[in-house]
Amino acid sequence: MQAAVLGKPIAHSLSPVVHNAGYVAAGLTDWTYTRHECDEPSLASFVDSLDETWAGLSLTMPLKEIALVVADEVTPVAEAIGAANTLVLRGGRCLADNTDAPGMVDALAEIGMESADEVAVLGAGGSARGALAAAAQLHAKSVTVFARRPEAIAELEPVAERLGLELRAASWDEAVIAGRSDLVVSTVPKGVTDNLRVDWKPSAVLFDIVYDPWPTPLAASAEAEGARVLSGLELLLTQAVRQWTQFTGLAQAPVEAMREALYTAARLR
Repeated sequence: MQAAVLGKPIAHSLSPVVHNAGYVAAGLTDWTYTRHECDEPSLASFVDSLDETWAGLSLTMPLKEIALVVADEVTPVAEAIGAANTLVLRGGRCLADNTDAPGMVDALAEIGMESADEVAVLGAGGSARGALAAAAQLHAKSVTVFARRPEAIAELEPVAERLGLELRAASWDEAVIAGRSDLVVSTVPKGVTDNLRVDWKPSAVLFDIVYDPWPTPLAASAEAEGARVLSGLELLLTQAVRQWTQFTGLAQAPVEAMREALYTAARLR
């Protein structure tokens, strides 16, 4: 059986390391997971070209929104977020799902965070949608999005409404107060928060989706103030674990083998 990760660019992706390590550990010797560069106009034809040996596709930028159009079915979480990072292929049909948000919740559960009253999100791009869905699953009472462009935050309002969240908008200059929240999710690319000053309360948790280089200045400042920190590697692992079980149909993934392979590959970069 086959699976793959698609996106553009894609050569940097560590997803093959994670999924293939899982196949080896589970004894799935006839399974392979590869990477393919694919842009938005090419996704539909790529999916149509696949035969019954294909079990699923992982999707990264810029394919997460067009995936909803390509799929035959869309899960409620992917529909609410307006983006999918997973296409499950079964019986000639294609199901679009999003494992980013539940993967984030899984990673937070591993450090004991199962709810968060106040959530702050840094950035209002595509990754912020998954952060909002995670906030909803954590039963957040309020979510504040800090961004440079008010119009970008406004684009998140329909997502928040579908998720039943109260969304508050704040400027990037106000991000110093983000650390007063129970959970801070930084969804911006590397370098964007390097000069950002945040006042951290010791009980806060920072989830920074960046993992290279690590620690980011933001993560280092949070740890220095006693806050707990998760990196993008944790999200890469947990969202992949959920994809792995959907693709293979197995109830349990060999998480520790997948974790070890991922962290080893990240250290060797």
